[in-house]
Amino acid sequence: MRMILTVLAFAAVATSSHAQDTPTPQAPAGYRLVWADEFDRGGAPDPALWRYDTHANRTGWYNNELQYYAADRLENARVEDGHLIIEARRERPHARDSGGQTFTSARMISRRATTYGVFEVRARLPCARGTWPAIWMLPEAGGAWPAGGEIDIMEHVGHRPGVVHGTVHTGAYNHVAGTEKGGEVAVPDACEAFHRYQLNWTPEATVFSIDDQPFYRFENDGRGDAATWPFDKAFALILNIAVGGDWGGAEGVDDAAFPQRMEVDYVRVYQPAND
Repeated sequence: MRMILTVLAFAAVATSSHAQDTPTPQAPAGYRLVWADEFDRGGAPDPALWRYDTHANRTGWYNNELQYYAADRLENARVEDGHLIIEARRERPHARDSGGQTFTSARMISRRATTYGVFEVRARLPCARGTWPAIWMLPEAGGAWPAGGEIDIMEHVGHRPGVVHGTVHTGAYNHVAGTEKGGEVAVPDACEAFHRYQLNWTPEATVFSIDDQPFYRFENDGRGDAATWPFDKAFALILNIAVGGDWGGAEGVDDAAFPQRMEVDYVRVYQPAND
């Protein structure tokens, strides 16, 4: 079957102090809004919508990253002025599960997991050397990586400011083996302006777009092999800023540039209206 890329059309409205340029939710043709966070309540992120991932704090996070991911700590994750702020800070955490890290941050996972749909996150990114913000997805059921699959809607590393990546990882295609599949696109003002980072995921393909402009498509090869297409189960959405690591810290970390933040205006998930 051939997948038709749905173009998202949004109209800007000025209805409140919540980022007056925030596009109003409008489902793509044939789709309906099934889950969203507009970040219109201040303070801590809504615990009914998000949970924190802290499981590797003591042992250390993957890819030799340097951060400690805090839970329920406003310094690292909060809602203010209609935006979710995820903030990475240069500080040593004083917590029982600390692994001796010298940076703190937050890693938030959506409580709703979804199979297929249109996903859109409007965000402004940090650009300091050593930052590694991501908007991405992992299978709800967990399991060994990379066999379970990973969808990176947006990744950005501070030593390449303004270059945004969209990538998939599977048992056959992953960065450990040097076989990952993905694309990149220049977004020169990614750290000054909000952009809409988008994924259109169907049984046939995953298509990555920014502001309705597709830049990479990964197709299901139709072989029914989970090693090449594990994207047929529910995935949860993840928002985080990592610090350092094999990729994010490839050219070192600018300690003096912290704190650094990713600002998220909204998260919206759409599915076909007839599902």
